[in-house]
Amino acid sequence: MKIATAAYPLDWLDSWSQYEDKLSNWVGTAAAAGADLLTFPEYGAMELASLAGTNVAGDVEQSICAVSERIAEADQLHQKLAAEHQVYILAASAPIYDPSLGPRPINRARLITPGGHVAAQDKQIMTRYERNEMDVVPGNGLQIFDTTLGRIGVLICYDSEFPLLGRALSEADVILAPSCTEALSGYWRVRIGSMARALENQCVTAMASLVGAADWCPAVDMNTGMGGVFGPPDKGFPATGVLAEGSLNQPGWTYAEVDLSAIAEVRADGHVLNRAHWDEQMPRLKVTRQALT
Repeated sequence: MKIATAAYPLDWLDSWSQYEDKLSNWVGTAAAAGADLLTFPEYGAMELASLAGTNVAGDVEQSICAVSERIAEADQLHQKLAAEHQVYILAASAPIYDPSLGPRPINRARLITPGGHVAAQDKQIMTRYERNEMDVVPGNGLQIFDTTLGRIGVLICYDSEFPLLGRALSEADVILAPSCTEALSGYWRVRIGSMARALENQCVTAMASLVGAADWCPAVDMNTGMGGVFGPPDKGFPATGVLAEGSLNQPGWTYAEVDLSAIAEVRADGHVLNRAHWDEQMPRLKVTRQALT
């Protein structure tokens, strides 16, 4: 497959048709480049709050509500584009109110298939800002999606920094990591986590980032990052583990060709076998302390 991962800027939208045009252009560009799987970043849907006006977009709680109300319509647009271009799209995640999960919003990404199916993956562990300022809560558990491209998992931003969440997706061929990070240090935390998950699971990870300023939206007012696709630094993959990376804070797609047979080969006969040897850690986790003078 060919993966496209976005460095995506938030725009102020004066009309729904502007959003349709923007998303159509982004998807059309990636599809024209031969991409099969498109990954948009965490909280990229926050630009939909601008459609409710300045006062709503400038208030964290009201903007969350406004975005949640637009997601069904946004998903319909993604379905149309996925079918038109015959691509899979991980839509930019959004705060969504799901009555089955309680009164507070969850952070949900949706994987849209060429056949029109919409599957959801919720964020598992909230950052300090999400807990304290947004009051976003964890949603449903992790999933692996069996697709015609292979087995796909999703770890939304902070989730990619937790090894046990990554291990739960060890059967996935590709793990998508949509992210939203304010500072360069945040970008590198998610990138290091994504690369570590590729090493441990001997799979491919694809990181998408929000980029640039959006002063009108306090929840995501400054964003730093770039697209990147990573694999295990082992046979069949680059020695650095970097299949492709974009340019910092430059909007656009980053592309990488991914060979599922290379993933199967490195898992079966890599120079190291991190994935197969994972359980050997378990009996060795007891730690003793020694007082040394």
